[in-house]
Amino acid sequence: MEEIVHRVVRVNGIRLHYAEAGTGPLVLLIHGFPECWYSWRHQLTALAAAGYRAVAFDQRGYARSDRPRRVEDYTIMNLVGDVIGLLNALGEERAVIAGHDWGGGVAWQTAQLRPDRIRGVIGLSIPHLPRAAMPPTPLMRVGLGEGYYMLHFQKPGVADAELSRDLYDTFRRMLYAPSGDGPQGASLNVPEGSGFLDICPLPDKLPGWLTEEDIDVYVTEYAEAGFTGGLNWYRNLDRNWELTAPWHDAPVLPPALYIVGDRDMTLGMLPDEMISTESVPNLRGTVLLPGCGHWTQQERPEEVNAAMLDFLRSLD
Repeated sequence: MEEIVHRVVRVNGIRLHYAEAGTGPLVLLIHGFPECWYSWRHQLTALAAAGYRAVAFDQRGYARSDRPRRVEDYTIMNLVGDVIGLLNALGEERAVIAGHDWGGGVAWQTAQLRPDRIRGVIGLSIPHLPRAAMPPTPLMRVGLGEGYYMLHFQKPGVADAELSRDLYDTFRRMLYAPSGDGPQGASLNVPEGSGFLDICPLPDKLPGWLTEEDIDVYVTEYAEAGFTGGLNWYRNLDRNWELTAPWHDAPVLPPALYIVGDRDMTLGMLPDEMISTESVPNLRGTVLLPGCGHWTQQERPEEVNAAMLDFLRSLD
């Protein structure tokens, strides 16, 4: 098995931790919430064995990377800036980027804003979502209700404290509930007087793709970091909408691939076509994984690795 090494670099005034395996063309792996570099454990070694330099980093606010205190330090411009800054620190002019969940949003946005640095983009779970005509949180309130979990996360300190109270319980619930093994059709709305974890049932036993050792790693990675950094991303949704006005309707130009599970909760919120070829004109394909939920690359590593490698070889 290819060795995974850990390093830290300074980017945009903060320290970013990353895990790396292999040599060759760079594939940068961008995690979501509440994850870290470890969510790409299966891809790091597979990509390295196939002749690629695979790098999975902890984004700002997460795990071993720095956690700026101000909410406004977590805008999409900061996050895209970290991707470009990391490419510079790694000595790479261009890369293929793959992002899952919130990391998918960062990957799509980076490919849209800096296509000169991106050879290709792979979005997992979250497709490219063109900029709406009005800010996101008012749209959510009208269409999904005040209890929608992203609106719940807007309250400073509330979800932060709840998720940090018992890390073992938090990760068991959050990794199980939206997975393909979790209950289907569960609500994403937090009832008044309840917490986010109240809508995430505790599994009787862990699904086959998730071990006690995996839970232990997440608990260790979050023991000091907590959740505030990641939650601050949600607290910039409307600010991001304002900042990206110059790119309204701008297409994502690099070659692209979209991978999603057919039990992913995001599918119910998407149009039938999932990704518009008007907004992603070089979409090479969509891979739908039967029985897979939200944690795409962790639940179905072999299928995800195969799809990624097919896409990467098409670029080479």
